[in-house]
Amino acid sequence: MARNKLAGTKTGKSKSAKHYQENPEAAAKKAEYDSKYHKTSKRKKYRAGLNRKNHKLGTYGNGDGKDLSHTTGGKLVQEDQSTNRKRNRGKKKKGGKRYPSLPKY
Repeated sequence: MARNKLAGTKTGKSKSAKHYQENPEAAAKKAEYDSKYHKTSKRKKYRAGLNRKNHKLGTYGNGDGKDLSHTTGGKLVQEDQSTNRKRNRGKKKKGGKRYPSLPKY
């Protein structure tokens, strides 16, 4: 499968993206945390399930621009990547702690 050609070519414009660009120590700390988080068995099982469903639908790795999206009822439906990934972008920061269910390291 071909790599994402856009990966690493653009700089973010959000406050957090600018923060990590200006503070390499903070970026390294975040990268280390993210790496540990995504290595947990729970996350691996989650990703494997999504990939399995994508394979069954025939959209895995074919570049059709489709994603699996979680509905409010918990079902998985197919939709455009851009539509899926831009939903609720501003709402995620509001409310209590940002990621209350993440494991502590």
